[in-house]
Amino acid sequence: MSLTRRDFARKSAITGAGVALAGSVGALASAPNALAATETEASGAAGTGHGHGHGHDGVGYGPLLPDPDGILALPAGFSYRVITYSGRTRLESGEFTPSNHDGTSTFEGPRGATLLVNNHELAGPRTGWAHPVPLTEGLVYDPAAAGGCTVVEVRHDKVAEWVGIAGTATNCAGGNTPWGTWLTCEETEDKAGVNGMTKDHGYVFEVDPEDRRANRNPKPLKALGRYAHEAVVVDPKRGHLYLTEDASNPNGLLYRWTPPAHFRHGRGRLRTLADDAGTLQAFKCFDSGGVFVDDLARATKIGTVYGVDWADVPDRDARTTSVRKQFGAGQVTRARKLEGMWWGDGGVYIVSSYARAESPVQHDGAVWFYDPARRTLTLKVLIGVNPDPSADGAFDGPDNITVSPYGGLVIAEDGEGVQHLFGATDSGRTYPIARNELNIGTADDPEYSEFTGVTFSPDGRTLYANIQTPGIMLAITGPWKRQRP
Repeated sequence: MSLTRRDFARKSAITGAGVALAGSVGALASAPNALAATETEASGAAGTGHGHGHGHDGVGYGPLLPDPDGILALPAGFSYRVITYSGRTRLESGEFTPSNHDGTSTFEGPRGATLLVNNHELAGPRTGWAHPVPLTEGLVYDPAAAGGCTVVEVRHDKVAEWVGIAGTATNCAGGNTPWGTWLTCEETEDKAGVNGMTKDHGYVFEVDPEDRRANRNPKPLKALGRYAHEAVVVDPKRGHLYLTEDASNPNGLLYRWTPPAHFRHGRGRLRTLADDAGTLQAFKCFDSGGVFVDDLARATKIGTVYGVDWADVPDRDARTTSVRKQFGAGQVTRARKLEGMWWGDGGVYIVSSYARAESPVQHDGAVWFYDPARRTLTLKVLIGVNPDPSADGAFDGPDNITVSPYGGLVIAEDGEGVQHLFGATDSGRTYPIARNELNIGTADDPEYSEFTGVTFSPDGRTLYANIQTPGIMLAITGPWKRQRP
């Protein structure tokens, strides 16, 4: 049953939903249950602090200390280990680890091992990359495409890596499933004959980290649509899949896929569905007064709440027109750079990485929370435009995201200039966890790659994250603690 604008307006008048609680872009105050990415007072401790809360009041872990090896700055007491490194470490089959690490998730492996599925965001033909995903027999969708996934097994001091799927394109983010698999997403709309491709791309594929046989003969999950996929999340209670689209001209959409009646999720079951199975819909938001919201960037206050309805996608395979272009003005809500998602707290955390001239209001990052029970979308994090991204201070450009077992969120930064992993507590404080110190530019014009694939190990003791270029998977350990709200 849809939630009408009238229903939402009536409920808002009773409960206060939709009231902008506090703060504005660039100078945010915290709201109840909100995460405000705003600078806080520094502790005055010596070192390379950020001024985002350095642990003197129980928030964060202190200033970040320079790394003599020039890879990762961490707080005192923390350490990291390189798990894979493109062009240096090798797969079981002998080829080098593919490059451009992106979305990642962890799974419990056999005999105490941790399994990770790692996306490799490689666009276009294989000839354009030094280290594409190897075309392993039986695991190839399109032999012309460079991307795919590898599976990494970490057991004590030993690491093994093998191909999970190959011949896919621009594998950006994705999402894990309650049944223990990984859904990898192609962030492209290339069709056969474009950029050298021999098959259509822009799909979601399922990868099983435990059963290599289950990954043979890759099949696109066409029921989930063909567009510039970013991330996907599964509602473990209702069975819905939520999917983000990272696209512009016009801006992308948030989608919901509802499984057909009597369908039961499980390992490999999505690939048994017909291409038009279930219902794919795009979101449509309206405020507490029942007014349609055309773009999420219009929200400028933490705690803003929108009601959400869903509009059916006319042609999910985009045979002639991109899915997002099939909707006219007033039919759906859009947002720039819809990126990472993660399930937690009974709903979905959703990132809009930034908004620029193509949006009604500019910002440098937002995180929303969709509550499927209430059918509401609440603004939890809002980052004002960073005036000096080259300075080691304010954060910008959130991308991949995970819910921390120690409270709040951990966010991978994909902005301009300095790149961080940072945490956000559920009371509005942010703090640095790591800084990328691997300069892939020059001394006069430094450049630092984005962080990707942030995710905790199943036991919560290790934080895994990637430096996308050249492609390094890192395992971070240290004195993790519950972040005080």
